[in-house]
Amino acid sequence: MNEDEPAGDLTGDRPAATRGGLNDQTQQRIGHQLRALYDSVLQQPVPDRFRDLISRLDDMPGPNDPADA
Repeated sequence: MNEDEPAGDLTGDRPAATRGGLNDQTQQRIGHQLRALYDSVLQQPVPDRFRDLISRLDDMPGPNDPADA
């Protein structure tokens, strides 16, 4: 091991497939599927209970707000 290699890297020069890694095509396919899933989640409306909670939290005095004396 030389000082440029991470201490935990014991794989040497073996290709990713022999280390149990995923090839580029598989990684890209997983990436596209995850993006599609997350994009669909972003299109969903915020549930009313979350909007209500955020509104209540916004109305609460913060630690830097002056106290009503």
